[in-house]
Amino acid sequence: MRRTIGSLLALVGMLLGGAATAFAVLPVSIEVQDTAGVLDQNTLVRAIEDIEFYEPTRVVVYTYNGRTGDNLNEEVLRFARSEHPGWISTDGQKWTDGIFIFALDPVGRHVGTYMGEDRKVSLEQRNDIQDAAKELLQDAQWTDGTIAGVRRAAELINQPWYRSAAFLITAWVAAGTAALGAGAWIIVRALTRSASRKEVKRGDQSYANVSMDLEVTELNAGTIPESSRYGSHVLEKHHTFLKRYKAASELSNKVHALSGRQLSRRKNLKIARDYADAAAELDALDDVIADTNALLNRANTWPTAWDRQLAPFRSDLAGLEQLLTKRHAQGDSTTAAALRSFRDQSLREIERWTAELAEGRITPEKALDRLYDARSHLAVLLENHAETVIEGYAKNEREAQLMRKEMEAAQDAPNHKRRRTYEPSILGTVYPSYNFFSVATFNSGLNTGVSSVSSARGGGGSTTGYGSSGGSFSGSGSSSSF
Repeated sequence: MRRTIGSLLALVGMLLGGAATAFAVLPVSIEVQDTAGVLDQNTLVRAIEDIEFYEPTRVVVYTYNGRTGDNLNEEVLRFARSEHPGWISTDGQKWTDGIFIFALDPVGRHVGTYMGEDRKVSLEQRNDIQDAAKELLQDAQWTDGTIAGVRRAAELINQPWYRSAAFLITAWVAAGTAALGAGAWIIVRALTRSASRKEVKRGDQSYANVSMDLEVTELNAGTIPESSRYGSHVLEKHHTFLKRYKAASELSNKVHALSGRQLSRRKNLKIARDYADAAAELDALDDVIADTNALLNRANTWPTAWDRQLAPFRSDLAGLEQLLTKRHAQGDSTTAAALRSFRDQSLREIERWTAELAEGRITPEKALDRLYDARSHLAVLLENHAETVIEGYAKNEREAQLMRKEMEAAQDAPNHKRRRTYEPSILGTVYPSYNFFSVATFNSGLNTGVSSVSSARGGGGSTTGYGSSGGSFSGSGSSSSF
């Protein structure tokens, strides 16, 4: 085995060493058409002049200010036909031989790569070139992003087979298959054991808290007024508390009886996770029971209990601006303005409710009612804004339906295979978790919605066609969003 590995490594070394001399062809020419006016052309041209290709290549950089819904491929072809027919082959069907075009739309947020038939690469490699530029482009570093894209193109266009990732991976895999086979099994077992122990530790911390406060929890539950609508709902949860505590105790005994070897098995990791989740939910519930008692009976600790009820709402309000400034979040829309106005008003309202509660001008139940109404109103405003975001990103009804489905899936988490969550508040105990459309839920739905639509558009987010005006043109190229 050692001799085989050594031979393969030596072969890889020789091939890579021999390839160095082939990777030394500077661009034949560099043409920059910066119609968007976003590039530092001196910096750009100097950097591209030093980039080495495998074959003599004509580099073209084109920028224009478009819109989110534009097809960059169609725009590049239109511009080439009207202004630079030399970019196109004599039969008008392909990009001319020897050319590589890097296109950028900084307003519509698209990047594209196009090349002659003798320079073309796979769709996956075109995505690779575009991805190399995206992190910089997302930060509005237009010049540096363009340089990064051209540099990656030079590494992939006409790349010798022995420099390809597929060959290198195959060589390393061939050299280490036997060792990796055994090693992978050991690693998986070790990782599972480590994860199991972390879950057991998480469960132990929560279980210890619950056990220590068990008597206090019972005393708190005993003085919660049943006449209160909120109090009665929390007491309903408390009626199953001891039964659930017993179930958690049984899980605790079960996981602590497992040996280190047994903790390395996936089925026992699930048991450890169930134990940790059950103990954490009980730990949160006993806090809610204590807060319900303190707030409804206006005990000395009621201000702290009230602050904990406000915490989820405050977190949503604090996260709104970050949400609205995200890409594709339609932060300049009327629904975004409504969210900002609601945030500012709500921050003032929170202070008023707290003052009135302290002065006895409103009851704790009334304060919770107002908080419920405010959070429900926020949910409606977020749902309205979700439609604005969908209308802004989706190009057709099919894409809109796909985004709505992802938004609903994020909100309706209990119906999906996600980790169980429990909001440790009175409202979170009284109402289902999907009752309030939170900012975190919106973020999750937006991310998955955009990702799903981008993937559905083809090529993992890539657009490969040239639109209705492209006719029979079939040059190698694609674009994607950033």
